[in-house]
Amino acid sequence: MKTISRLRYFLYLSILIVGCTTGKNALQKGNYDLSVFKAIDRLKNAPKNEEALYVLPIAYDLALKEHLRKIDEAKLSSDVLRWETVLGHYQKINQLSDEVNSSPVALGLIKNPSKYINEVEDSKIKAAEVRYALGLNQLNENNRASAKNAYYNFEKAQYFYPAYKDVSQKLDEAYWAAVLKIVVQPVRVNSSYYQLSNQYFQDQVAQFMKNYQQNRFVIFYSEQQANQQKVNPDQILRLNFEDFIVGQTYVKERVEKIRRDSVVIGETRTKAKIYGTVTATLSIFDKQVSSSGLLAMTIFDNQTQRIIRQQNIPGTYIWQDSWANYHGDERALTNQQLQMTRRREIAPPPPATLFVEFTKPIYAQLVNEISNFYNRY
Repeated sequence: MKTISRLRYFLYLSILIVGCTTGKNALQKGNYDLSVFKAIDRLKNAPKNEEALYVLPIAYDLALKEHLRKIDEAKLSSDVLRWETVLGHYQKINQLSDEVNSSPVALGLIKNPSKYINEVEDSKIKAAEVRYALGLNQLNENNRASAKNAYYNFEKAQYFYPAYKDVSQKLDEAYWAAVLKIVVQPVRVNSSYYQLSNQYFQDQVAQFMKNYQQNRFVIFYSEQQANQQKVNPDQILRLNFEDFIVGQTYVKERVEKIRRDSVVIGETRTKAKIYGTVTATLSIFDKQVSSSGLLAMTIFDNQTQRIIRQQNIPGTYIWQDSWANYHGDERALTNQQLQMTRRREIAPPPPATLFVEFTKPIYAQLVNEISNFYNRY
């Protein structure tokens, strides 16, 4: 009985798989294009497959009629972008034709499959014409949001028909009307001693601004670039280290009384080991050198002369060192404790290095803050 059940299961599974690969299931579900592609694919591997031979002409005829019906409906609709719908259906018909032509068996079943080359080209021109007209109207509104929409429409027009009128020029015009230009002032620090360390942070910021690509409609300029290119900025980004402390030192001592039993402390005349208890006093020193600062980020609207964003970004870096010494019997110590006693106090990095270190977490937060803010534009 189990053998019969298994045979039925595999027979059912085989029928289901064949139905899927021949396109029969897709045909029954009304997915005529997929049915055509599956049937042809099956015939390429099994030219005499009866189910695929039966499915293909029916599926192709229904697919063609469906696309032509949707083309007629789109042409009669009031949708301003109707030519893109028309174009899409003509292209799908042509894909079906190419697929039929790729199989001698399919071509024997479907003589001269329909192909609409001229209609595709005509639809592309009409689709580009609509997008171009929309772009012109939006560009004439003379505001950044409309210029951005105009850019997208000109981009679509160029995609449909690259040589359409002066679309490349209009695309460039819309872009520069839509782009937000930001001048980033040099990072300021109120100490001449840390100017060199501040330059490292400045270089990091400059590199980020140069490589920024998250929003194509946002461009950052240094003051030098803005002056050279005569850029009138929309916004000004100011970065100042308002407050910082470098090299604040804390040393903490911990004293531990250590006792270990069953330690070999000698031997008898007969060489027998003598066990006893050993003790030691361990002093552990933990040293921390803390450096921290606060970066003030201000975004200034150059048109309204107002501050539109203000944020204080903190950063901290803690340098640590540990060492120890002991009094008593070293055998009371673990290997790790003994290693600590062999270490000596080391000098912390110089202040300039500590300044650089606390700016690293500030830089990470700054990048995130700027990215989130300008993603809205």
